[in-house]
Amino acid sequence: MFKKILSAMMLIACLSMPVAALADGAVSDPSGASTGGTADVIGATPNAPTAEDMKNLGPQEPLALKLADVVGHNRIAINIVWTLVCGFLVMFMQAGFALAETGFTRAKNAGHTMAMNFMIYALGMLGYWICGFALQMGGVGGVATLGGGGALNNEFTVHLLGKDFGLFGTKGFFLSGMTYDAVIFTVFLFQMVFMDTTATIPTGAMAERWTFKTFMVYGFFISMFTYPLYANWVWGGGWLSQLGKNFGLGHGTLDFAGSSVVHMTGGVAALAGAIILGPRLGKYGKDGKPHAIPGHHIPMALTGCFILAFGWFGFNAGSSLAGGDLRIGVIATNTMLASAAGAFSALVYMWIFYGKPDIAIAANGLLAGLVAITAPCAFVNSVSAVIIGGVAGVILCISIFFLERTLKVDDPVGAISVHGTNGAWGLLSLGLFADGTYGDGLNGVAGAVKGLFYGDASQFAAQVSGVITNFVFVFVLMYVFFTILNKITPMRVSEELEIDGLDEHEVAVSAYPDFTIHKTP
Repeated sequence: MFKKILSAMMLIACLSMPVAALADGAVSDPSGASTGGTADVIGATPNAPTAEDMKNLGPQEPLALKLADVVGHNRIAINIVWTLVCGFLVMFMQAGFALAETGFTRAKNAGHTMAMNFMIYALGMLGYWICGFALQMGGVGGVATLGGGGALNNEFTVHLLGKDFGLFGTKGFFLSGMTYDAVIFTVFLFQMVFMDTTATIPTGAMAERWTFKTFMVYGFFISMFTYPLYANWVWGGGWLSQLGKNFGLGHGTLDFAGSSVVHMTGGVAALAGAIILGPRLGKYGKDGKPHAIPGHHIPMALTGCFILAFGWFGFNAGSSLAGGDLRIGVIATNTMLASAAGAFSALVYMWIFYGKPDIAIAANGLLAGLVAITAPCAFVNSVSAVIIGGVAGVILCISIFFLERTLKVDDPVGAISVHGTNGAWGLLSLGLFADGTYGDGLNGVAGAVKGLFYGDASQFAAQVSGVITNFVFVFVLMYVFFTILNKITPMRVSEELEIDGLDEHEVAVSAYPDFTIHKTP
């Protein structure tokens, strides 16, 4: 047995050894010392030197050429630092999710809910490292703002109707071989924390009745397959991103920071899981009417929402992958305004229709505004950002009550409505409100991005395509996965455990051991 383990470790070590170069000339640079240089100055800004300028300058003025090399390296270094710092902010959002979901659920399950939010970080990361990153980004062809990543150069495609349709990447498994590279590792970290946001969303919608062992299986599946495949189609050079080049639909499906790639994917997966699990005991009476099951710690939940709002600046502005892209100021401000509009409109909606300003719904309205602005944040002005966020708050309330009362889907924290419904709205809003001031050259299409209200109906069509694809693909895949998993081993805890609380039974710890918790269905 020891020899087998040693052999496996040696195999992994061999896989991780860097290779000198690929046949196409791409070079792995694990240290980062050779990444960034003169070539990264060329075309960096409208006033930057051209390739011809550098060609004429070099022989006569070698000092200027050396200075250009230093400037190019520093430009890439700034962008890498910016990307990493924003990635750290997004990682901190995991704490926000943990606090929000735990506060919105009951005390007897607080330890279990916290445990899922904690462990999804580890499970998701390992699954993404094994194959998720490769499937998503293995064919992206490099990241220009970071000056490298050329080893990610192999996309599996099918040829139909005279066009190539990218389906998934094939480079980057275990971050080994040529992908042992400073730029690629940076991209991995940033993309991984986005994936983990998706993976943690269903833990709220499926809380208080989900067995921990089936949760762990889910954590690997969504990080290894579900998320990476759709993310590839939008962010990894896959077929949705090429709808513009192939069929003239704007710039293809655009999602600047993940309204659909991250949030809708998580929300739709949560919907499939919540349907399979069924509602919590006591949620619906014999007459079918829903009963409120209040969360145990609203201050904790609101604190979590504030942490999420803070981390969202890294989420949205960081998706520029470039600290030198001054559009980040617009992105950050739009993000902030949309969140405020979402909180305000949700509060007012509840006040008008239900008689009191519900602060828990307002907190989710804040998140709904953030989810909705995540796709269009780089492409719209401040007025549009407020409209998008305000609509998101109203959509949130309508969606919550529709799911609860009409579809009989029990979502303890409102995750499906916050992330799924408003993820779809965010993608569509880009196709409506993009004002033509940003995005020239995205997905290989010339010209800035314009939405329907600014004269380009084709961009809206591309966004609709993204929404439909996400819902059909993610829901069908996750519903089948949860159904099979439930047949193999029941996903739901026993009635006795659900009444007693899941903490000690499922994760061997009680969140509040010094208090006697009243057990209710």
